[in-house]
Amino acid sequence: MDRQKDIRAFKVFTIENGTVIDHIDAGQAIRIIQVLNLPAGQKIVTAGLNFPSSKMGFKDIIKVEHRELTQEEANKVAIFAPHATINIIQNFEITKKFKITIPPVIQSLVVCPNPKCITNNEPMESIFYVKENDTGLEFHCKYCEKVFGRDDVREYKQ
Repeated sequence: MDRQKDIRAFKVFTIENGTVIDHIDAGQAIRIIQVLNLPAGQKIVTAGLNFPSSKMGFKDIIKVEHRELTQEEANKVAIFAPHATINIIQNFEITKKFKITIPPVIQSLVVCPNPKCITNNEPMESIFYVKENDTGLEFHCKYCEKVFGRDDVREYKQ
């Protein structure tokens, strides 16, 4: 069993300084990387997909070297991973650790799935009211008043 733990430790390497986003819903890491536009920062980004998790079944993880997420970026992460944890790393040690909080309102990030929504036909930002229920997150469009689940939303703005 100790050998198994040693092997797992090398699957995603440690970072000296930066941010670790842990407990991401399985399959959502790629979306988070795209929405946060992490490749554009020219920092090393490591993603692990479908790691076994005793609490979640499977989870994803993202490590970004030499970058600390802002609160606005953490709010974006909440859409894809409402139970994620953000760890700030300095000198190989966790210096800050906090759980994601789901923002009650999301502006400009989510593209309304309703093609008839005014936000898809006029130059204006989208506004969604966010609620968590037993099945996940619900997005209530302020303008067309339709309700969407996370899987209904296919497009996001960076």
